[in-house]
Amino acid sequence: MDFIQLLPTLLLVALALVMFGLGLSLSLADFKRLLQHPKAVFIALLLQAVLLPAACYGIVVGLGLSPVYAVGLMLLAASPGGVSANLFSHLFGGNVAMNISLTAINTIFSIVTLPLIANFAINAFIQSGQVVPLQVGKVLEVVGVVLVPVAIGMAVAAQRPGFAASMEKPFKIFSALVLAAFALIAIGKEWSALTASFSSIGPAVVLFNLVSLLAGYYLSRAAGLDKPLATAISFEIGIHNSTLSLFIALSVLNNFQLALPSAIYSVVMYLTATLFGWLVLRRGGRPAHGAQASADAGRAPAR
Repeated sequence: MDFIQLLPTLLLVALALVMFGLGLSLSLADFKRLLQHPKAVFIALLLQAVLLPAACYGIVVGLGLSPVYAVGLMLLAASPGGVSANLFSHLFGGNVAMNISLTAINTIFSIVTLPLIANFAINAFIQSGQVVPLQVGKVLEVVGVVLVPVAIGMAVAAQRPGFAASMEKPFKIFSALVLAAFALIAIGKEWSALTASFSSIGPAVVLFNLVSLLAGYYLSRAAGLDKPLATAISFEIGIHNSTLSLFIALSVLNNFQLALPSAIYSVVMYLTATLFGWLVLRRGGRPAHGAQASADAGRAPAR
């Protein structure tokens, strides 16, 4: 078995380690405090299930995308937040407990919402008669990858708080390296699709990604949410699970062209999210310190 064959397993292990590292920085108290922010959860779900599909529909119609690319982009819009959203939020001062909770909630909700949105797009644009069924198995896989390592990390942190504190910086560095590796691997894997199709669908993909990130952050701030919560929502709805949308396009609908928007998105999202983090979230200060201080203050009594 060569390195290429081992790569998916190695990436999964690396991702599990990253989620374990996030768990080390969290406690049950962080999740209990989320009960004080039902508005944030409602806003995130509303943006994910209603605003983003509507914005995506406007983009594909406004830019005149071909029907098959329109469905592919709508399929991406219907996909829940990806695991990378938690990593970006961790690096740029978001409320990571909110991110993890939203990833789980959005992913479970997508069992119903993803087929509804995808089938609407198929009927609206290509009338192929194909149907996207409920993706219970793939959705539960995502939840398992997120929740199990985080729960283990939280359990270790509860028993060994000193170890958890000492490992926070190394795991944050490791998270950044994993994101960089994901980006480089995505570029290498999707390079041919990226170069062949970017001129026709790249602008729509980039615009949708930017709209997702900016709407998540600024609409949340306009609704009165603090910066860590707004950051969490921004990355949650701005970093979609392109792996899930690729799986549906290639394995369920058996159409390579439907997968191209997700393939391009899997590359550009790392660039746009990083630029968004530095240009918007880091402007005027370093939010990670404030967010971490707040989390530490709230977590101290629980330990």
